[in-house]
Amino acid sequence: MTAPRPAKDAARAQARAARDAIADSLRPLAAAGVRDRFMADVAGTAGSGAGINLPEGPIAGYWPLGSELDVRPLLLHLRSFGRPVALPVSGPRGQALTFRAWDPAVPLAAGRYGIHEPAADCPEVVPAVLLVPLLAFDRTGHRLGYGAGYYDRTLDALRAVRPVLAVGVAFAAQEVDAVPCADHDERLDWIVTEQESLRISQ
Repeated sequence: MTAPRPAKDAARAQARAARDAIADSLRPLAAAGVRDRFMADVAGTAGSGAGINLPEGPIAGYWPLGSELDVRPLLLHLRSFGRPVALPVSGPRGQALTFRAWDPAVPLAAGRYGIHEPAADCPEVVPAVLLVPLLAFDRTGHRLGYGAGYYDRTLDALRAVRPVLAVGVAFAAQEVDAVPCADHDERLDWIVTEQESLRISQ
């Protein structure tokens, strides 16, 4: 069943307002909470050096835009374990994202929408784990995105080649009872907030 466009647009406006309303003072605490919960629940370690139980391969996140949850503390922590990390490179609207390796010591370039991304000379990678931003989520693993369909197309393309672990990262305040869904919407495998980790049964 496909959700009517007006229903999604209204849900996006409401979700964006809720996320924007989160106090600035709480945002670094939430980012640290997501890092710790991901490491304990998804990666299977509290970060004590016992190893990481994640699929082999690069872990891709995103550079936070506006009021998005800052996933960089988690990416940097994963990198400290020797895991390669990556950021997305946005191409034309309607196409899947590509990803390039991220080295925090190397300056970033301004991408298509002014978002920081690795420069063209950084190696392109195919992520095994994808940290996904969102406007809203529900407990069935559905996410509300921004309407361009980048992540749905990206997950569809990646999953057609090999399994990829898709982890939605968000503030707990972004949860809703039910996300308006369309037939092409890709579900997440996990959702991690500063308050809990949800493993989604597919």
